[in-house]
Amino acid sequence: MTTTSAEDLYSPRPGGLAEQDPAAVEAALRAHLPLVRSVVRRLLLRKPPHIEAEELMNWGLDGLLTALQRYDPSRGVAFQAYARPRIRGAILDRLRATDFMARGLRRKAKRLERTYEVVEARLGRPATEEEIAAELQIEVAELHELLVSIGQSGAVGIEDLGVPLAAETPAIEEIVDPSRADPLDVLLSRERVQIVSDAIQALPERERTVIALYYREEITMREVAAVMGVTESRVSQLHSQALLRLGGRLNRHFRSEGR
Repeated sequence: MTTTSAEDLYSPRPGGLAEQDPAAVEAALRAHLPLVRSVVRRLLLRKPPHIEAEELMNWGLDGLLTALQRYDPSRGVAFQAYARPRIRGAILDRLRATDFMARGLRRKAKRLERTYEVVEARLGRPATEEEIAAELQIEVAELHELLVSIGQSGAVGIEDLGVPLAAETPAIEEIVDPSRADPLDVLLSRERVQIVSDAIQALPERERTVIALYYREEITMREVAAVMGVTESRVSQLHSQALLRLGGRLNRHFRSEGR
């Protein structure tokens, strides 16, 4: 069977794929199943125990179908770059709708992000785990447990850093590595990409490495752990910590700019 891409099927008439032959739409869905599997594979560690991988796939397919119906190749964005954040967003929306993370943990994540923001503004540099734990009046081991819980629950993600997931949104690799970005008439403003890129570059080296491997190289947490020679739990801690630092830094920046 010949697979069919969105670019092959798209018709510029009103409705786009929504008005195509159902068999053609099904062929397009099958053609892009590997993309959905790739997104689901990266979210498996963030799902609650009672949610099955099959449910994530079904939610991802909903996002893929929406992307197929709305994709406009005339905008010059490759379909996979357009569809990936919509597939991921559809899954995360459904996960959040099930209230898979306790409200208490949500509050702790916001408090921790605020702590990184305050302490690092005071120090003028990235805070150590010991300094954050001292600020929270907890042990470092307790901070590690909290970071792992936040990471596994999905309390923070790269999409929560104030980068809108619209058609003009850049892929994360263009933020992590701005040299790969196209001229940003399609994506975020150059200013915002640079702000996020600068925030990533200011991370401690190991956290920066986790972000680069996980988002730019698109490998799993387990694979990141193998590359770095640490446990998967440690990678989860570093990932959560990096995103909380980024959130605090961006909050501080945009607050100072009055945005």
